[in-house]
Amino acid sequence: MNSDERNSKIIEALSKAFNMELETVVNYIAVSINLDGVRAKHIKDELAADVPTELQHAQLIANRIKTIGGMVPGSLALVMEQEKMQTPKDTTDIEAVIKGVIAAEEGAIAQYKKIIELASGFDPATEDLAITALADEEEHRREFLGFLKEIEAGRV
Repeated sequence: MNSDERNSKIIEALSKAFNMELETVVNYIAVSINLDGVRAKHIKDELAADVPTELQHAQLIANRIKTIGGMVPGSLALVMEQEKMQTPKDTTDIEAVIKGVIAAEEGAIAQYKKIIELASGFDPATEDLAITALADEEEHRREFLGFLKEIEAGRV
């Protein structure tokens, strides 16, 4: 693949990551407000606190897309796919929310690994951005895997 094709693939992968980050922001806000119950407080607080980090990822990605010659997608180009991250019908079902967060984080992790692979040896700035975002997403997944362990053990 020539350098123009590779750059185009990187822009495409970054655009998808941008979309995913914005969708996560929307869903974290919705769930952090819609959850009910005493047990939900900590999860709601964690999701609300993570919104700025996810939004920052989107902004960094958008800047990188523009810097390397792409166009940042507008709202009509976004595709929402996080079915598991929707507020559950039972607004006290924090286990469903935790599993949704884990699924969203795993999707982001896979996308950042793809960007790292595409950028490796070709675009070190994009590779570095993706590595940093990947580490954030892995940490967030680890935190929610811990919450899931507590729920499954009946400790919450």
